Amino acid sequence: MKYPKWLIEKVQLRSQGMKLEGLNEGAGPKHPALMIVGEAPGRDEIVSHVPFHGSSGKELMKSLALIGLGRDDVYITSVVRSRPYTTKKVFSKKENKEVIKHPNRKPTKKEMLAHAPFFDYEVAYAQPKVIVTVGGTAIERLLGAGHSISKEHGQIIKNTPILQLNQQETGYEWSHEKYTVAFQYHPAAIFYNRKLTEDIKQDWLALKPYVNIKKD
Repeated sequence: MKYPKWLIEKVQLRSQGMKLEGLNEGAGPKHPALMIVGEAPGRDEIVSHVPFHGSSGKELMKSLALIGLGRDDVYITSVVRSRPYTTKKVFSKKENKEVIKHPNRKPTKKEMLAHAPFFDYEVAYAQPKVIVTVGGTAIERLLGAGHSISKEHGQIIKNTPILQLNQQETGYEWSHEKYTVAFQYHPAAIFYNRKLTEDIKQDWLALKPYVNIKKD
């Protein structure tokens, strides 16, 4: 989707001074089968402007295929829409000298709050009934701190409000609208631990009865 100019300007103002790169807008239809919520775009997404592009995206598509869905059936976004990066000085063997790198990192709570208008706008636009969080950061944004993806993966919470920006735009409050929220591992988790393969498969299959739109 294309964010309106006023919304982009608002988030840019809220994000001043933060180490965030580019803008990767969410994508998908209204009333999607599922709304997929990740952490933040990486370098691939900032270049391609496609959410969950590259290797993580391929794994996500495999999981969606398990329940009969594809990219066009779902709305895909993340709690921060710019790439959080850090600055590191490392030694390059190729160049035989120290060089400056800017690797990805986890977004901070302040960055999540700064980008809250984007996420709330997308929820209002898409009007999902089922929201799938991939990774712990997305759970925290929707339902607050204190959750563990390693312990709670596969859980499905029905009829729950989610956190949204408060009227003062300084923090969060609970939404009036209620949703079904499912906890899934981030697609990239499998690259670090292949033993999660079967857990991820079963977690997604458990979600199938909750799919909002059935394909013909």
